[in-house]
Formats: sequence, structure tokens, C-alpha cells
Amino acid sequence: MGNLDGKVAIITGAGNGIGKSHALYFAEQGAKVVVNDLGGARDGEGSDGAVASQVVEEIRGAGGEAVPSFDSVATGEGADAMIRTALDAFGRLDILVNNAGILRDKTLVKMEDSMWDAVMAVHLRGTFLCTRAAVRQMRLQNEAGDAEGGRIINTTSISGLLGNFGQGNYGAAKAGVYGFTRCVSQETKKHRITVNCVAPVAHTRLTADIPMFMMPGMGEAKMGPQYIAPVVAFLASDLAADITGEVIGVAGARVYRFKMVEGAGVVHPEGQPWTPEELRERWAEISRI
Repeated sequence: MGNLDGKVAIITGAGNGIGKSHALYFAEQGAKVVVNDLGGARDGEGSDGAVASQVVEEIRGAGGEAVPSFDSVATGEGADAMIRTALDAFGRLDILVNNAGILRDKTLVKMEDSMWDAVMAVHLRGTFLCTRAAVRQMRLQNEAGDAEGGRIINTTSISGLLGNFGQGNYGAAKAGVYGFTRCVSQETKKHRITVNCVAPVAHTRLTADIPMFMMPGMGEAKMGPQYIAPVVAFLASDLAADITGEVIGVAGARVYRFKMVEGAGVVHPEGQPWTPEELRERWAEISRI
């Protein structure tokens, strides 16, 4: 018996890397998995249905239950189709993991409009569309008495939370996912649907050529996707029924919580608007955390 026994989960971008690790681990924990992946390259170009199908066969070969989905997260039709796939195969939906992602890295002045739009479409719009479709279904199930609550886990990034050179499009999209998670978690709490976020640092096909992951000790053995999946499975389980709106970082064996911090600040001694000169003079106090 696993912590996800009998649960039905959709995992987007589950054909490779972190998403594949999620799918395999969820199945080991007893979940019935919809393996969603277009099978495209790291920049989102192309498609190959064999990518998702191979993960499905791996799960079935190990005695689990899974079906493939080749729908795009970036369209409303694709998001709705994923829900139908889950319902047709397993009759319900309990968990959504928004993991699908692409990279089109360029510095600002070299970035083309299409690079910005493509990354936003998959990461931010995809998270919105799939979450909306999932919440609609979870609410219907709750109202019908067929289920209680639901679990949604989104994927942000250090690039979105702290910034990273040459990833303005990706970082902006992932920062948006963070804000989206915080907002939606407040809306869905009354329906017992938790919405959380993970910020993974992992050696995958998307990150393998990044200098940080070429350093000693940063390879797949110590920084691989296998460290991320158990954290996501925890957030997807009933063990985390009281946790929502959180951002959990995972970097190898280290798990930690992100939190927005607000400093005490400084109040103008005369209650007046600050002048630029006064702000410069008191900047050390104003910026102190």
C-alpha cells in the first residue's frame, strides 16, 4: 500500500526527466497515472507519441496502471482533453501535477517575441489552463459526493524566485506560476483542494549543459529527479491535506521552504512623503530585512 493508493493523477511533461520520475514514483505509490507529454524537444519543437507511451509501458510492466495523453498544455482544448482521458480511463481525478516545460534561453536584447511567447504558453498559460480544468472537475466530484478535495502541485523555478542570467522569459513565467499558486490556493481552500508549488534544482536533459550541473557532485546521482518525486508525492497525498499555498524547494537531498519576506521598513519621522534624497540617506535602513 502506498500513500497514493487508488488516486488518479495527471502529470504533464511526464515523458522525460522530472516528470517521468514523478509518473514512475506515483505509480509505485499506488496512483493511476495519466502520462501527458507531446514528446517535443527541449525547446518545444516537434512531437513524438512514443515518449509518453514508453513511460506508460514501463509503469504497466511494473504492475501499475497508466494511460498516455498527447495533448498540449498550452490550449484549453488540450487541458480539457486530459481531464477526459482521466475520466474515461479511471472515472475520476484526484491530483494534477503541472510539470511540462520548455526552454528558449536568450539574453533580453537577443530574445525574439516567439521565444517569449512559447515559454509563457507552456509554463504559465499551461499551468493556468490545466489547473482551471482540474479544479472544475474536482469541484464537480466534491459536489456529487464522489470525492473530497483534491491536490494540485505546480512547478516554479529558482530562476523565477531569485533570477538567472539569460532566462528572462523562463524566469518571468515561473515567477507567474508562484503568484498564480498563491492566489489560487486561497480560492480553492474552501473546496479542500490544496495548491502548492515545488522549486526543483535537478540534473535533467533541460539542465545538463548548464555550467552548474557540470561541476563535481552536481550530476544525476546526487542531483537527479529521483529526489523531487517523493516531495511532490507527499504534497499530492492526504499526508499534506493541511498544507496549501506553499513553495517547497528541492535540491538533491535538501528540502526547504521558500517564503516572501517583508522588512520592517522605516516610517518618515514627520509622516510626509519621502524625498529622493531622504530615501538615499536612509536606504540602508529601508532595505534591511
